[in-house]
Amino acid sequence: MNIHNLTLKHSENLVFETEINGYPLLINGDKLDNGNPAGITPKKLLLAAITGCTAIDVKGLLEKMRVPFSNFSIEVEAPLNSEHPVVYTHFKLLYKIKVSDADKEKVEKAVKLSKEKYCGVSAMLGKAAPVKYEIEFWG
Repeated sequence: MNIHNLTLKHSENLVFETEINGYPLLINGDKLDNGNPAGITPKKLLLAAITGCTAIDVKGLLEKMRVPFSNFSIEVEAPLNSEHPVVYTHFKLLYKIKVSDADKEKVEKAVKLSKEKYCGVSAMLGKAAPVKYEIEFWG
């Protein structure tokens, strides 16, 4: 069994420090630290995690399918409820990618495989709130 470990240390105010694979990361509440942003909020880290996870899946799958692509990005929209605990009500992922018309079905397949089979972050978050997706093809 593979186990992930992480240590989070208090720095100052609402700022906490951690290191992931040798990369430092500051985590902060929504407040500014002395007028300057100091770190990333935990909820926004979830948004980065879900988009990063599926992006890696889709890129790898498209490479295996030998699909040339460009201008690939993913936007995520995640509304928050108004009561405590404040949580995301759903996640809407918008994949934007440029491929030939002949390869659009392969992109759709790669996105579906990421959501339904490969992206562990999407699978975990999907147990808490619906994960929806849409694909926008460029040019």
